[in-house]
This record gives sequence, C-alpha cells and structure tokens, in this order.
Amino acid sequence: MAKPKAPATPADGGNKPIRHLYLIDGSGYIFRAYHALPPMNRPDGTPVNAVFGFCRMLTQLLDDPEVDHVAVILDAGRTTFRSEIYPAYKAQRPEPPEDLIPQFPLIREAATAFGMPSIELPGFE
Repeated sequence: MAKPKAPATPADGGNKPIRHLYLIDGSGYIFRAYHALPPMNRPDGTPVNAVFGFCRMLTQLLDDPEVDHVAVILDAGRTTFRSEIYPAYKAQRPEPPEDLIPQFPLIREAATAFGMPSIELPGFE
C-alpha cells in the first residue's frame, strides 16, 4: 500500500500555497467524448454527444479541489507547422465525423460558459 502524498509546499519555504494550472487538450477531450457516448441530439436535431461528454469531463475536473486554473487548448485547423515541415504528418488521418463538426462551436461556447479561456493559435495544435 502506497503512502499518501504529503501536501505540496513552495520550494522557497514561504507561506504561499502552490497553485495548479491545468491545460486541457480540447481535441483529446472532444474525440474521447464523441467516441465514448452514443449519439445524442437536441430537439432541433443538432448532435450533442461530444458536447455532453466534454462538459461532464470538465465538471469532474473542476470538482477536484486542487484545480485552481484551467484553460482549454483547441486546434485552430488541420494545417500546422508540423505538416509544413513533414507533409505526411497526420496525412492519413480521416476528417472528423460529419455529426461531430457542428459540435465544435458548441464546445467552444461550453468552455466559455464554464468560465474557461479557449486558446487557439493558427498553425499549432
């Protein structure tokens, strides 16, 4: 049985508590949620299973008392500096499923509703 971890303390021995910043791989959360849940739709027919799963994962993370700050990092597009250096980078990766595409803007809205910044930078992932 492992010993419980001692609480983190500042390296300088000061009294300031250590703050925790979590950077969420938005694409990882989105695709994980999409593939983990069955299809779900709003009454107007818009698919929302990835949105629902994404929000559930954020809620679970925010319930952790050690989480002080959170930001969601999202891919800004398919072309990145890596694909410019190495054209075969992710060249075989299929396009996102059709029913996932309309969920991307909803997920950005959800992150905002949670009070989290969404960070996207063209050319990066």
